[in-house]
Amino acid sequence: MINIIYMATPDIAVKSLEKLHKNPDINVIAVVTQPDRPKGRGNKLTPPPVKVFAIENGIKLFQTEKISRDINLIEELKNLKPDFFVTFAFGQILSQEVLDIPKFSTINLHASLLPKYRGANPIQRCIYNGDTKTGITTMLTVLELDAGDICETEEINIDENMTDIELKEIICNKAPKLICTTLEGLYKGCLKPKKQCIEGVTIAKKFTKEDGLINWGKSAECIHNQVRAMVSYPCAYTFCNGKMLKIIETRLINKDKKMEKCACVLSITKEGIEISAGKGCILITKVKPENKGIMNAYDFANGAKINKKAILGE
Repeated sequence: MINIIYMATPDIAVKSLEKLHKNPDINVIAVVTQPDRPKGRGNKLTPPPVKVFAIENGIKLFQTEKISRDINLIEELKNLKPDFFVTFAFGQILSQEVLDIPKFSTINLHASLLPKYRGANPIQRCIYNGDTKTGITTMLTVLELDAGDICETEEINIDENMTDIELKEIICNKAPKLICTTLEGLYKGCLKPKKQCIEGVTIAKKFTKEDGLINWGKSAECIHNQVRAMVSYPCAYTFCNGKMLKIIETRLINKDKKMEKCACVLSITKEGIEISAGKGCILITKVKPENKGIMNAYDFANGAKINKKAILGE
């Protein structure tokens, strides 16, 4: 029996915890997660999804603001004598004292093909940069950010219209199997981690709200990638008649055509609003106006009385 302590926080990590909990060869002896946080318009204190699963399934639970400074928790974890720690979107950095607790090692599931996109935002960054391929990696955790030896990887193809939410769901579904095979391989000694290549290292920083502002002087392809990378947060946006307009969904129409003027409405049809960019043009299909819900771009254009040759961003 492989005894593990699972450290994770958001919903993307729940299916992996469920898979580990149901595996007859693995014993999840405890879960460590972040504290409850205010959420939504009412700022209601909300438990992390991983906490909810742990409570519903009777798994010992710990919550901590900063595990590396939580002396009492560190002692409790030592007393549990785990074979492995497993981390997946935990959101905290582990100190060397914590990393030294498991009998074998700490395994981290990272949502990219390392060494590309180390850091906190690999899912959104690969779409933003227009990558056609990404993946998931299990690795041995070390103090340096996402720099440990690689255990296993699995590639994921990214199509032209895939959003960050859709990619997140794919990763959520593929991660459980990879975590289980990694644990079993390391425990039995048949899996030999490999040193991570130091060439091609990139860092995936989180987006800010300011990153969502669309620069219509960029190419249609860049703007389309920005929109689909930021559906979950912060959402790409522009201005229309002086009000913020969030762009939820777009399609590339012509990414190579040279345009005379950018941000200009070229046509309005039931399919959406066709807009010129610095190079090429895109079709806006779904939007979210200020203080309103998501709607079809055609309906918005009619309601806002947008005419052909109107300029967005003003």
